[in-house]
Amino acid sequence: MNGPSLPGPHLPGPIDPPARLLMGPGPVSAYPSVLRAMSAPLVGQYDPFMTASMTQTQQLYRQVWGTTNDATVLVDGTSRAGIEAAIVSLVRPGDRVLVPVFGRFGLLLAEIATRAMAEVHTIEVPWGQVFPVSTIEEAVRRVRPTLLALVQGDTSTTMNQPLDEVGALCARYGVLFYSDATASLGGNLFEADAWGLDAATAGLQKCLGGPSGSAPITLSPRAVDVLRSRQRIEAGIREPDDPDASDFVRSNYFDLGMILDYWGPRRLNHHTEATSMLYAARECARVLLAEGRDAVVERHRVAGAAMLAGVRGLGLQVFGDVAHKMHNVVAVEIPDGVPGEEVRAAMLADLGIEIGTSFGPLHGRVWRIGTMGYNAQQDAVLTTLAALEVVLRRFGCSVPPGGGVDAAADVYRGA
Repeated sequence: MNGPSLPGPHLPGPIDPPARLLMGPGPVSAYPSVLRAMSAPLVGQYDPFMTASMTQTQQLYRQVWGTTNDATVLVDGTSRAGIEAAIVSLVRPGDRVLVPVFGRFGLLLAEIATRAMAEVHTIEVPWGQVFPVSTIEEAVRRVRPTLLALVQGDTSTTMNQPLDEVGALCARYGVLFYSDATASLGGNLFEADAWGLDAATAGLQKCLGGPSGSAPITLSPRAVDVLRSRQRIEAGIREPDDPDASDFVRSNYFDLGMILDYWGPRRLNHHTEATSMLYAARECARVLLAEGRDAVVERHRVAGAAMLAGVRGLGLQVFGDVAHKMHNVVAVEIPDGVPGEEVRAAMLADLGIEIGTSFGPLHGRVWRIGTMGYNAQQDAVLTTLAALEVVLRRFGCSVPPGGGVDAAADVYRGA
């Protein structure tokens, strides 16, 4: 009988990623303290330290979201896990869902709602624009949806959809209001209570400056009532042959009612919390609040303004309605005759800097350059602009010497 095999030279060594400056649309370089938090020792899921950390994380994210909602928790999974949990838990089969689409991620909301067996209605504006509230109101009057699902910041187009009047509109028509704030939370103003949100979800890997893998979510009391009504069959209050029995949540993992019971005072077992990701999410929120929520938004605003001025200082054009651009990402038109993917590859291979492309009609037409989280700071902005200038020259693009760095530095001097 053969004994256990011994390690050989074919086995890989310990993980050792190359040094990268992640200046794309996300993920971005994490705060060092977040990475340190993830290396902290594990404890049992009902250890007093663990449950206290969960409670602390809830308290921190209430401040991040701008809410007093008790139902403020994490969904274990990427930001898409949070999106799916919100939609499948709030939408019953046959419910009408209205999705205003202004980029790739509005299309994602519509797809997930369709999979939840909703009757999905969409309205669209050209990529690079946002919706006037009057257009959303006309669609709400026409469709009479149960849920309005609206992205705040869509990184595919870099646009930031104004939300401040939408909650009041939804309240007038009795519509639940959900927003995907994956790309925007932390780097752009978000006020869950003041704007009348019933549900909002995000991820850590953009302005919050952490890794992908945990999805903060907040739910209003009205949204919680909807979740609880869908738990009645599981609690035995309804019989399985009840005509309304088909409206129970079709996902076990993404059933927010069950997740809230796990995070609540009864700590009803649902899953084993991803401990290291909880540590990361807690630290992301702690870092943000230690600096100050408004200060972090302002830091992102200045970094975004500097990057915008810098790419223009290189003579490059910017895509979309800049008046509605997110603070934390800019879409740069690829100059005619310049091989966009080769430029990206050279930035990464030769200089260790990652910038992004985009989706759909913008794929190969723009580069997306992010300034978010730990990288929303002057040295990262200036380094990226200097590197872009060098690579553009290599590919025959005539750009003003130092034009990008000088223009960005002027923004910082004036901030």
